[in-house]
Amino acid sequence: MNKKVLVAMSGGVDSAVAAYLLKQQGFDCIGINMKLFSNEDINISWKKACCSQKDINDAADVASLLDIPFYVSDFSAEFKKEVITRFIQAYQEGDTPNPCIDCNKYLKFSLLFQKAKQLGIEYIATGHYAQIEYDTKEARFLLKKGKDLSKDQSYVLYNLTQEQLAHTLFPLGSLGKTEVRKIAKEQGFLNAEKHDSQDICFVPNGDYADFIINYSNKEPEPGNFIDINGNILGTHKGIIRYTIGQRKGLGIALNKPMYVLKKDIKDNTVTLCEDKELFAKTLDAKDFNWITNKPIHRVKAKIRYNQIEEWATVFKTSENTIHLVFDEPQRAIASGQAVVLYEGDILVGGGRIL
Repeated sequence: MNKKVLVAMSGGVDSAVAAYLLKQQGFDCIGINMKLFSNEDINISWKKACCSQKDINDAADVASLLDIPFYVSDFSAEFKKEVITRFIQAYQEGDTPNPCIDCNKYLKFSLLFQKAKQLGIEYIATGHYAQIEYDTKEARFLLKKGKDLSKDQSYVLYNLTQEQLAHTLFPLGSLGKTEVRKIAKEQGFLNAEKHDSQDICFVPNGDYADFIINYSNKEPEPGNFIDINGNILGTHKGIIRYTIGQRKGLGIALNKPMYVLKKDIKDNTVTLCEDKELFAKTLDAKDFNWITNKPIHRVKAKIRYNQIEEWATVFKTSENTIHLVFDEPQRAIASGQAVVLYEGDILVGGGRIL
């Protein structure tokens, strides 16, 4: 009897090819589209927005070609609670969130995983570019970078538990995007040339502040721009409108380039600094999830998705907190973002920057 796998099919080319490859490998595939929101529900109309009826239709077309069952499951209430609400609260509290990480943690590898278990399905699968490997010496499952480093998505998957890793499949982990599109064309998938998702799915135009204002129906309070000595430089238009390291769009005239260094919710101030003052060598992180079990001291770490990881020394300060010291100062370390540690192509673990 074939092993069953619940394949998350978004309507994009990656999940379509993931389903195809698993069927070729002899798995009994069931396709599922996770409906996370309606574009109308969040007042957007954008050609690159996901979760549209067209996306559902594209996923259904692929499932029909593959002759596998296909279902749509409404996770919009959970998505609103665990992703959109967390996203808004983080910005309102002065942090810089990563909603893709929350979506993976609370939706794809939690609710979808639970659904598979309830249905007696052994595995879930997605179109992520990452690899899972069992280490017999450590007796643990390891999460590794995707073979195509330009598409590697291990950074947003650091929260996976051992149980989840044991029952998750990433069929695209050893492939590159060009190969995936080639397979899709050969199989006649209508989404073979479909664009990749850009930015945050529910903020497709990238204007996070306007989304938060429209969604929460609440205008942010203006306050003071200050320098590192507390001198007032001008008036800001609300803390949610600024991110650490930002230079453009400050809306005030200055006699030299200045960047956002920090945001203080209590005083409602945004501190600006010169570029050289954006650099720091240390950070602390909480909610840390260790994937490897062996003692780790020297690692490579990165503090944002598109950054090349840098050498650092990690100190475990409790079961789920760390102190990290980089060999070289890092620019614009932002609270709320993830710091993820690597040993070669193995993801050691990750947590949220304080």
